[in-house]
Amino acid sequence: MLEKLSKFEQRFREVELLLADTANSDNPKLLAELGKEYSQLESKSKTFHKYDDLLKSIESLKQIISSEDDKELVELAKEELNEELLRQTNLEEEIQVLLLPEDPNDQRNVFVEIRAAAGGDEAALFAGDIYRMYSRYSQIANWNLEIMSMNETGIGGYKEIVFSVQGENVYKKLKYESGAHRVQRVPSTESSGRIHTSTITVAVLPEADDVDVDINDNDLRIDIFHAGGHGGQNVNKVATAVRITHLPSGIVAVCQDERSQMRNKQKAMDVIKARLLDKATREQQQSISSDRKSQVGTGERAEKIRTYNFPQDRITDHRINLTIHNMENVLNGNLDILIDPIQEKEKEMLLENPVV
Repeated sequence: MLEKLSKFEQRFREVELLLADTANSDNPKLLAELGKEYSQLESKSKTFHKYDDLLKSIESLKQIISSEDDKELVELAKEELNEELLRQTNLEEEIQVLLLPEDPNDQRNVFVEIRAAAGGDEAALFAGDIYRMYSRYSQIANWNLEIMSMNETGIGGYKEIVFSVQGENVYKKLKYESGAHRVQRVPSTESSGRIHTSTITVAVLPEADDVDVDINDNDLRIDIFHAGGHGGQNVNKVATAVRITHLPSGIVAVCQDERSQMRNKQKAMDVIKARLLDKATREQQQSISSDRKSQVGTGERAEKIRTYNFPQDRITDHRINLTIHNMENVLNGNLDILIDPIQEKEKEMLLENPVV
């Protein structure tokens, strides 16, 4: 365990020197990457020193017990040794979690795509509820949320809404939201009070770097058109909306939220990159044997991950059989009461079945 930690400590010192090297001061991209790695390694470095000091203390106490003639001193050393051994057990449990393999995408920003599925207008209204939930969650986490494109219904819902979220540990938190979300409630248009069941799908895509995907300009078709919906008269009158089609894969991205055609084009390209990265990642995961995959995972888009039952004020996450009765709290953005238990369950599974 100490040997594994020492490797992280060695890399931490290397990164520290690279950050201090003036030769790298003109490379902001490298500095940003090093800074991110530094923050990820810092806790492991501190734990290395803490554990190393503890082992040295235990060894010193054992020497006192075995070589000291003063009985009173030996008794004191034995008492302290028992305390240190308990600390060692607790710290080693923490270290096991600290050494679990990290998802390389955890620190990335994301694109979230919400689409109404079964249920017509009621599904579209629920898509709006879930979008507002993520919006409030982003505010609580001090993340920045930007709408990329939307297809609104006339009653306040969305057939589809795509938005980006930027901040710290965004994918680490939101990746568990991918999948089908089911809602059971009485629609406002239902006069008989009958409960309807509707579904929406949520896809959470990590933002791709330029090095992650290689796109040939000749493989792209770019269409410019007049934006519709919200945005004011200028957005609707001037042809600023952009649709980009990646011809080999058939992947399409639309952005019409900005007044600037160039800005919309950049946003749409970012979505294309993220979808291509997601496609490549899913193809890679399919080639991995099923017993190597996390049992919690991030959810297939067709997989029902959660049910929101309004009459019973109940939310059930089907992946870990978790049920809570605080619908309003969750829809107001307090999503950690669902996400944290999933993360803990995944840690337990990884500790029981570590990936070699």
